[in-house]
Amino acid sequence: MQHEYTARAEQIMRRIQELAAISEDADGVTRTFGTPAFLEGRALVQSWFEAAGLPTRVDGIGNLRARLESPNRDAKTFVLASHIDTVVNAGKFDGPLGVLMGLDLLENLLAQKAELPFHIELIAFSDEEGVRFHTTYLGSQVVTGAFDHALLGRCDEAGISLDQALEAMGGNASQLSLDAIPAAEWLGYFELHIEQGPVLWERNVPVALVTAIAGQRRVELTFTGMAGHAGTVPMAMRQDALCAAAEFVLIAEQFAQVHGRGLVATVGKLAISHAASNVIPGAVTCSLDLRSPDEQQLAQAYDFLHSHAEALALQRNVALEWKLVQQTAPVACDGHLNTLLARAIADAGYETISLVSGAGHDAVPVSFVAPATMLFIRCYKGISHNPLEDVEMPDLAAAVEVAERFLNELKIKNEELKMG
Repeated sequence: MQHEYTARAEQIMRRIQELAAISEDADGVTRTFGTPAFLEGRALVQSWFEAAGLPTRVDGIGNLRARLESPNRDAKTFVLASHIDTVVNAGKFDGPLGVLMGLDLLENLLAQKAELPFHIELIAFSDEEGVRFHTTYLGSQVVTGAFDHALLGRCDEAGISLDQALEAMGGNASQLSLDAIPAAEWLGYFELHIEQGPVLWERNVPVALVTAIAGQRRVELTFTGMAGHAGTVPMAMRQDALCAAAEFVLIAEQFAQVHGRGLVATVGKLAISHAASNVIPGAVTCSLDLRSPDEQQLAQAYDFLHSHAEALALQRNVALEWKLVQQTAPVACDGHLNTLLARAIADAGYETISLVSGAGHDAVPVSFVAPATMLFIRCYKGISHNPLEDVEMPDLAAAVEVAERFLNELKIKNEELKMG
């Protein structure tokens, strides 16, 4: 039996490598939402869905969706999903691994000609990372009925609106509300994903149970001072926007280090307007990414750093623009589904490790309409959002076995409920 899981893992890995060869650049893997590389990659995944004999369609936001029907037309729908967009200079596994593992599970069910007590929908979400329009979860928000139509006017760095991008990629903004799965029709949601952290790597365990997903707040800050000649403006008379931004970066780091308990703070972007070596920076824009599994802690960190940024701007005689660009609350994975998943892990012979995800996932918006669970898969040194991202074959084979056992547990549970 283990040989079969290894063979299936090898097929998944071949597809991962083939998809990773499609990129906007030659150095890493970059397929951001709606770009030619994204569309080419989606077409490749669609060809695999269709070759498996799955009825497949692309919805209005660009999600790729395949469906395996139960003979019971009134049955609820269980969703297997992850995303196929990437960050810039990404790894090969973040997102696509979950989609291609889901395809493997459906291919195996088709081969068994098994009758399902529920429908299964496999979804490759079009936009989870939010790189192009700075909005995460576009694909899953449409599927859950939570899409904000005001986002259609949001523009990328080239001035192209989301509405225009959808039209260019063959999408249809007018049908987005029709693409949602009604809340009453959901049975649940299962996402397979690399851990994106070092716990499994250090403990040499192939999989883990996700119990919760940290909440996030993302902010765009702009410090505006006065540009001036680097050689003629005295130090005491400067309104240096970059010095203000640099001090804020350290305040954010120190606050997160002191308060801990899962709180992390990151400034990942810093843009200096009209930068030159002999000019005092007049305007600097930076990002702030706050995450915590505790909503109260997240709110307190947000308020503290906001007030300190204002005080810092006042002290340095610069203006501050503080703009909240994204906010998601922490969510807990479903207890009943996690019980079944924990049983599948134990039955496969592995230690059951429970982890909180510091990264965001499409399971977040889904959790507001349906029970959701996630399985983490061990990755090389916990590295992610990086070309070094990697998964070893034995870990992938183990994850395939656990995922299949979980689906079998879910089928048994639903058949028992039906008979009861």
